[in-house]
Amino acid sequence: MYGYTLGWLDYVVIAISLVVSLYVGVYFSKRQTSTKNYYAAGGRIPSWAVGMSIFATLISSITFLAYPGEGFKSNWILLVQGIMVVVVLSGLVWFVVPLYRKVIGISAYEYFERRFGPFARFYSSFAFSLTHFSKMGSVFFLMGLALTSMTGVNTYLIIWIIGFAIIYITLKGGMEAVIWLDVIQGFMLIGGGLIALSVILFSIKGGPAAIINTAVEHNKIGFGPYDWDFTKLTFIVMVLNGIFYGIQKYGTDQTIIQRYLTAKTEKGAVRAALMGVLLSLPVWTLFMFIGTALYSYYQISADALPVGIKPDAVFPYFIVSQLPTGIVGLILSALIAAAVSSLDSDLNCISAIGVEDYYKRFRPNSTDEQRLKVGKTVVFFSGIAALIVASLYVVLGGKGVLGIVFGLYSIFSGGIVGIFLLGILTRRANRKGVNIGIIASIIFTGYAVLTSQKFGGSTLIDLGDWNFTQHKYMLGVYTHIIVLIVGYLASLFFPHEEVHEDLTIYAWYENLRGKKTTNDM
Repeated sequence: MYGYTLGWLDYVVIAISLVVSLYVGVYFSKRQTSTKNYYAAGGRIPSWAVGMSIFATLISSITFLAYPGEGFKSNWILLVQGIMVVVVLSGLVWFVVPLYRKVIGISAYEYFERRFGPFARFYSSFAFSLTHFSKMGSVFFLMGLALTSMTGVNTYLIIWIIGFAIIYITLKGGMEAVIWLDVIQGFMLIGGGLIALSVILFSIKGGPAAIINTAVEHNKIGFGPYDWDFTKLTFIVMVLNGIFYGIQKYGTDQTIIQRYLTAKTEKGAVRAALMGVLLSLPVWTLFMFIGTALYSYYQISADALPVGIKPDAVFPYFIVSQLPTGIVGLILSALIAAAVSSLDSDLNCISAIGVEDYYKRFRPNSTDEQRLKVGKTVVFFSGIAALIVASLYVVLGGKGVLGIVFGLYSIFSGGIVGIFLLGILTRRANRKGVNIGIIASIIFTGYAVLTSQKFGGSTLIDLGDWNFTQHKYMLGVYTHIIVLIVGYLASLFFPHEEVHEDLTIYAWYENLRGKKTTNDM
């Protein structure tokens, strides 16, 4: 705690925010009578709201705290990933959204099974679940860290109290409550960031010009180093990572694809996807720039940071020490909202995976009512598991949380993009070939992790010159490429395996060309 006590107005603002969130969950609870409503909001959400929901899901307390932390201690290299997402989505969305709306029920990984069989579906859905458990734990942790620094309340207590509130909202309101809460929370997040940045820019002599000049002098605004070196964090590493991250997020990630199904129309879903990412990049930039501006602020002003403060804690310290009562409550509410908008979505989507990919397979004759009951049970226990992961982050001290999140994402993503690209881009890839590619990817991931991770000061398995020495962000890139190459080549050895050409981009293109020809007649 930094010697700050929240004022009564701060508490009022926070209380109103929490009450509204809980009310929205209760309000939509009456409609949650089927799995279609619970997971896809009955397909009745306007496109602008879906777009705001995609945006709010991509923006979490990781953005709110870790991006300013990175901007403060380094430069903008991690923002390269977001830039590449925009580039990738611009070419991907026109095919992917119609494909999923026509092919799947609820689970994105139903496409993988229809194209390559059950193993591809189980593998990809399991990888999704692992990835999002690690992400949820990080979001809970960063939120708890910030609130503790501002209020002095025990971090574990904050994590578990707000965690149970999020579980309750998700249980009661389903995806419809998630989306409309995201709309509210998205505006709160943007507003909170703009208020904080305005205070930073105009609270020192020289204003924005002084902030920017100082940042430029200290090389805080840039995307380097630009070395062609895969062993450290460089621009090219983030470009490659960003390309595959963009394909994975918008082409295979359940939290995004499930939202495609909530829009009223196909065109509305496309607009929503574009709106979500086009809103996200400026906000990622906003919070990265907040960190850069904070660096300049503490270089220029007479204010000093506490000794030993971590970069992730600089933004919370500035909020409590420089902003007036009421505004602190608003920023705090925006931080909580950022966490809620990400976590409630993750819980609902993991529940959808549990029901669609596993429960329905083992209980094919179950009723929709039974599936809905199981889905809500999955929400509860998934939430508890995420809270346990967050508590472990607290024990570990949360060093370099954003780096941990990206590293875990690279490890757990395990070649899913490779499977997806083989499915949509090739006519030759088949079930047996892709399964071999997945196995090759698993073996490579095991080798890379065991020969690069250290425990007790020594590498888990030391192979000397044969150790994996590339940057950890490259691991995810390599696993996708391995599945793509090995899966394709292995498929050539099984020419009689069934290939579903109707699920490729070529069938989509032929259909599009046929419609164009018909319209021209």
